[in-house]
Amino acid sequence: MTFSKYGGPDVMNLQGMPRPIPEANQVLIRTVAAGLNPVDALQRQGTFKIVQPYAFPKIAGNELSGVVESTGSLVREFQPGDQVMVRTGSEQLSALAEYVAVDQDYVARAPQNISLTDAAAIPLAGLTAQQALGPERLDVQAGERLLITGGAGGVGLLAIQLAKLMGAHVTTTASSAGEKLVREAGADHVINYRERKISEGDERFTKVLDLVGGETVADVMSTVERGGAVVSIAGPPTPGSLAEDTELSAPKAALVRAVEELMSFKIRRLAKKAGASFEFFLMHPDGAGLAQFASLVDQGELRVTIDSRYPLDQFRDAFEQLESRRSKGKVLVEISS
Repeated sequence: MTFSKYGGPDVMNLQGMPRPIPEANQVLIRTVAAGLNPVDALQRQGTFKIVQPYAFPKIAGNELSGVVESTGSLVREFQPGDQVMVRTGSEQLSALAEYVAVDQDYVARAPQNISLTDAAAIPLAGLTAQQALGPERLDVQAGERLLITGGAGGVGLLAIQLAKLMGAHVTTTASSAGEKLVREAGADHVINYRERKISEGDERFTKVLDLVGGETVADVMSTVERGGAVVSIAGPPTPGSLAEDTELSAPKAALVRAVEELMSFKIRRLAKKAGASFEFFLMHPDGAGLAQFASLVDQGELRVTIDSRYPLDQFRDAFEQLESRRSKGKVLVEISS
């Protein structure tokens, strides 16, 4: 599934392309399923083109599960027949294809106690939750009061479970339709965002993981304790966040930083007033982190929630469901059996 230019759903098409040949450090995977994420639509729309422009046609998709078909000469960890999952690089994408060649360092064996299809729901959402809550970002500790906005989505449901394993007291936002799901994931307290703003209650939080963006980011600032922290995957980009893993020319890097400074000025000012920190965050592929996540799934510590499954030829319906923002859990595209 490719997009031929930046734009809306109409730029997406199915087309035949040559099967990739794995380089020495790569694994060729026959894709079983791909997970869809909000970032898929943003990439198609060209949101990040100033930092990472794509050549067209571009094969879409950021995460997949599948079976190793072949390996490059330097690959020792994987062999043909292995069931695996992977979050591809943000420059590569290519998950929505029958075959994908990807760096072995991004790959992990899929959990054994869920279907290989459902394992496609883990890589991007799981790594996002893991890295956001971990020591490099929020560094969640036992006993802290954590707010996770948008808890009924793919990232939110995994983040709630991880935070509970870390010993945090977790509050999340959800509609009445999503309340059962977030409570099953372990949420201690649920705020119905359709009934009130977060700031209209008396809750106070040590740390916040924002998965919603928009007005919600500014709203939570008055609920964060002094010395607290807010990390967002949906709010305005903070200086240095968009180009963290990208090599840019000096003029373009300066331009990107100026844009980031401007876009995040208001929210950084609110954070300073609250005595808290704010950071926009983009996760990075990590096979070792994925392996840890798979282990937790196999131990029964984490469960994966699927909203819906679509065959590849119904990819438009899958994206319509994704972009409706009504999904509870992950939307999957099944590519092969």
